Amino acid sequence: MTAHPTTDPTTSTDPAPAHDPARRDFASDNYAGAHPEVMAALVAANGGHETSYGADAWTARLQDVVRAHLGPQAETFPVFNGTGANVLSLQAVLPPWGAVVCSGDAHIHTDENGAPERVAGIKLLPVPTPDGKLTPELVDREAWGFGDEHRAQPGVVSLTQSTEVGTVYTPEEIRAVADHAHALGLAVHVDGARLANAAAALGVPLRALTTDAGVDVVSLGGTKNGTLFAEAVVVLDPAVATGLPYLRKMDMQLASKMRFLSAQLVALYEGDLWLRSAAHANAMAARLAAGLQDAGAELLHPAQANGVFARLTPAVADDLRRRWRFYDWAHGTVRLMCAFDTTEQDVDDLLDATRAALAAHR
Repeated sequence: MTAHPTTDPTTSTDPAPAHDPARRDFASDNYAGAHPEVMAALVAANGGHETSYGADAWTARLQDVVRAHLGPQAETFPVFNGTGANVLSLQAVLPPWGAVVCSGDAHIHTDENGAPERVAGIKLLPVPTPDGKLTPELVDREAWGFGDEHRAQPGVVSLTQSTEVGTVYTPEEIRAVADHAHALGLAVHVDGARLANAAAALGVPLRALTTDAGVDVVSLGGTKNGTLFAEAVVVLDPAVATGLPYLRKMDMQLASKMRFLSAQLVALYEGDLWLRSAAHANAMAARLAAGLQDAGAELLHPAQANGVFARLTPAVADDLRRRWRFYDWAHGTVRLMCAFDTTEQDVDDLLDATRAALAAHR
């Protein structure tokens, strides 16, 4: 009889899954993997040699793809992540003494660990908002002190679309802020990590929320909508944002093998994958929001994109947390995010468990 040696797990080189590929959570759309069509594009981009640092066929193609969405003046700079895109965008439109007016809920203020301040030396001027959205009147709360050498000078208004509380700016709301900002001499930036979700929710093209609404520079999202690691800075007004090729290198966002960033974004935006994925995530969030309300849970904000913010008691939340990951939010709420791969069954399983937990803790 042939002896079979026992495998020592500390020395084995056999591949083993580090996670359950069937598992889906509701903490973040970042939890989702890459879309299969994006992975196929990465494989296609991998053959042979291509010129490095963006002088490749995929990056050239990406320029055309984004211009088809945002207009012939758009110039696209692929980067590794959303924080990098935001920092570069703001850095490019501000002088060293400049400041950014943003919502108090904005990702640049609450979730980027001081990167705008520490990396770019940018002063943030956050404004409390009831629904995550800035208005011309709210911008005026911090857009003042022009010419005062003792105050950081407001130079840009940053809008998050969709917002950190799941609400969506309409084209008219963005245009109102942009016109007001421009009248004050301020540029307008959109953190578009979930821009696709907003466009899908409103049934409008991407340019309606950016170029046509007077936006100057966009952080164009990818990772939350199916890319593996790819975002982009898109300059819509070349006169406003200068120095990006140099800043991207300084801020360690210049990829040597840029074709792999660009290929992902081409796969996402060349056809309708961006829209299909975002619309599906939105639909799952709408299903979840409706089910939670029917079960008696209160929603903090309307579920306009792919996020749901619900009030749950600690006991109910703890019951659900035994199976799913999600984030505790402000004001005793939880955040539940849906992604391109969230299924109706995923949502219904969570709703069934929520109903049971609500009944058990009445």
